[in-house]
Amino acid sequence: MTAEEAKKMALNYHSGCRPGKIAVNSTKPCDTADDLSLAYTPGVAQPCLEIKNDIKQVWRYTSRGNMVAVVSDGTAVLGLGNIGPEAGLPVMEGKAVLFKHFADIDAVPLCLGKVFNDRNRTDAAKLIDAVEHLEPTFGGINLEDIAAPACFEVERTLKQRMNIPVFHDDQHGTAIISLAAIINGLQVVGKKIEDCRFVVNGAGAAGLACSRFYLAAGAKLENMMLCDINGVLHTGRTDLSEEQKLFAKDTPLRTLSEAIKGADIFLGFSAPDCVSADMVKSMNRDAIVFAMANPTPEIFPDVAIAAGAALAGTGRSDFPNQINNVLGFPGVFRGALDVRAKDINEEMKLAASQALAELATMEFPEDVKEILKKAYPADAARGVFDTPAGIRPDMVIPKPFDPRVVPHVARKVAEAAVQTGVAQLPIDDFDAYEAELTARLKRR
Repeated sequence: MTAEEAKKMALNYHSGCRPGKIAVNSTKPCDTADDLSLAYTPGVAQPCLEIKNDIKQVWRYTSRGNMVAVVSDGTAVLGLGNIGPEAGLPVMEGKAVLFKHFADIDAVPLCLGKVFNDRNRTDAAKLIDAVEHLEPTFGGINLEDIAAPACFEVERTLKQRMNIPVFHDDQHGTAIISLAAIINGLQVVGKKIEDCRFVVNGAGAAGLACSRFYLAAGAKLENMMLCDINGVLHTGRTDLSEEQKLFAKDTPLRTLSEAIKGADIFLGFSAPDCVSADMVKSMNRDAIVFAMANPTPEIFPDVAIAAGAALAGTGRSDFPNQINNVLGFPGVFRGALDVRAKDINEEMKLAASQALAELATMEFPEDVKEILKKAYPADAARGVFDTPAGIRPDMVIPKPFDPRVVPHVARKVAEAAVQTGVAQLPIDDFDAYEAELTARLKRR
């Protein structure tokens, strides 16, 4: 398929007979005069009065408990940059599609304008004010494509002020998935996370959040070196944000090619083709390379493997080990909503990573195998889904269309929410919860 053909196909998909990718559907009948009197006046007054008398009844009588706002200002759209809220709307509609398809969560895309400073960048205070006022309508807030460094202040402040989960997927989604891949990748190469030297290229929202998350999982700050477009984050630089200063090193190293020598793990959140085969050759034995720039990675996985990497992954679906956020946010929000969590905390995120890592080691049941063979015919032809339980270098994380992903992640996230005291609804039997959720999603 040529680039022009691909462009035409994408535009036709989004326009078609009805513009866009989402619509609103009623969950109750409205076919008769009696239905109408219940859906609106006079019947609607009854739940209104119940909620007025006890605000917690909003969860019983409205769709709020299954409703997430996908909020963006369009300042950092993946691969496109600061394109504005209108141009970012197709992405947010797409996120709503994934929420519904994978986790049966109703999501509303909200692309906000007039939240910018005089340089057309995010004004954190304006965006915080706009989002904070959405709380009565939604069970959770998914922040998306908001540029650094404002995104850090926006999420941090909203988490403090709101009593529903606030989750910036560009930061934490990638962190959850990549850590799962690291957990299993280290099992393959026989190394421990606390002994590994990390080099992270890209010190924006994703790179910084992922690096902090790896520290929470046991990586050592002294073993972690970050680079951005200007090279190594070192203590002599005067252009670093407060978030970047945590990772600044007192070192003579200045370039990515210098920093990567002897590294055990490379993670890319940056730009295409910025890592060479020679750079991979300079890494430590049994190196792990996760090059996640999209659509063109920092180095293609086959080149990295040929240069000596033990395993490699990208953000793309046409190579093994796809590190894709769709493995994370549907299950994370499903679990958080089902226990009515007040927050998505570090323990819940770590639980999601562990759930994904665990799932990648399991054998494929026959019904799952059939689903995956249809979704991934090339992998099926290579016998990927016919292998016994265990970790293999070309599949250290599950596939997005594996129907076990959302139920298993949701179960582990809900458990962590209960254990850490942020859950407001109890789940007495988590095995039963996972089984019921599996059946529910299968029926869709």
